[in-house]
Parts: sequence; C-alpha cells; structure tokens
Amino acid sequence: MKLYTYPPAPNPRRVHVFLAEKGLSIPCEQVDLMKGEQFATGFRATNALLTVPALVTDEGVTLTQVSAIVDYLEALHPEPALLGRTPLEKGLVREWCHRVFVEGLSAIADVFRNGNPAFEHRALPGPLDLEQLPGLVDRGLLRLDAFWNTLDTHLAGREFMVGERFTMADIDAAVSCDFARWVRKSIPEDCRNLLRWHAAMRARPSFGAAR
Repeated sequence: MKLYTYPPAPNPRRVHVFLAEKGLSIPCEQVDLMKGEQFATGFRATNALLTVPALVTDEGVTLTQVSAIVDYLEALHPEPALLGRTPLEKGLVREWCHRVFVEGLSAIADVFRNGNPAFEHRALPGPLDLEQLPGLVDRGLLRLDAFWNTLDTHLAGREFMVGERFTMADIDAAVSCDFARWVRKSIPEDCRNLLRWHAAMRARPSFGAAR
C-alpha cells in the first residue's frame, strides 16, 4: 500500500488526519503540487486524474477519492470507528461529509482557483486546461458566508458534528475551515459555536500531526 500525497492541500490533509486518528502509518510518496509534480509521467501513470491523494491498495488498485480511501481503510481497520457505528450515524456522517464538501470546501476552492493568477488556464484540478471564471470568486465568498452560518447553527450545544463522538464529519469540516485561510478568510467572530468547536478540533493531536 502506498499513499501519494501533498499534506498541505486540504484533500490530502483530510486523509492524514484520518490516518492519525486511526493510529495508522502508510508509506507515502510526496507529490509537490507547487512544483507541478502531479503532471510528471510517473504520477500520471498512477493517477490519470493528476490529483492527490491517491492510494494504491494492497490489491494494486488506485483509489483517487477521499471518500473511497477512507471507506477502504475503515473496512480494514474498523476501530476507532470514524464513519459511524449505527446505521443512522453512518448516514449522518456521510450526509455531513457531502454537505461540507459541496457547501464549504468546493466554495473555497472556487475562490482560490478562480481568483489566483497562478491558476490561469487551470481553474480546476485534473487533466483539462480550463479558464478561470472570475464570477465564481464572488459567488464562492457568498457560499462561504452561508457555510459558516450553517455550521455555527448546527454546532449549537454539540461537541461533535455527528452524535457523541469524533467522526470523519469533524475532519472534513475542520479542514475546510482551515482551508479558508488560503483565501484570507476565517471563521467570523459572531460564530461562537463554530469557533468553540474548531478550537477543540485544532487541539487534537491528529490535527497537529497533519499540519
């Protein structure tokens, strides 16, 4: 098994926090996105999507989506359970992971990739060269404001995103909050529930190990 990764980026970081919470160590190969190493012939042969993380499993299959990677690892190493224990917990973890990705992480990515000159002709990751759409910057910022409020409301009186224990939903939400700093945004001061929860997440050893 080998993980191709670039830990500073949000999607790889989601996997690294997951691994740290599980107490798992997987051989890693760094793919420096800042140097364009994802376009190298060797990595292209491993993952034609040119994205990280990419996990080459013990069966020789490459998994390229965070949800697929954590599902695979959870099945191999079920404790501690990070994808829920009961059917309802499992459903809620998946629901919140998807919402966080669509409403939060994707909104921030729109701002980052469409407003940064470094991504000219590269508005989306992957093999296609796509032009930036400046209008997505303003839209992404509006979506991010709504995302803060959604999380703040949800976390009122809650220690974790789902149920009574830490799950992948907490990982995804916290990493997305951190990712906002890449577009010079941070949790608003009036989102007190979110600030309290985020401070608790950042204090976990797994987040420190994955920075």
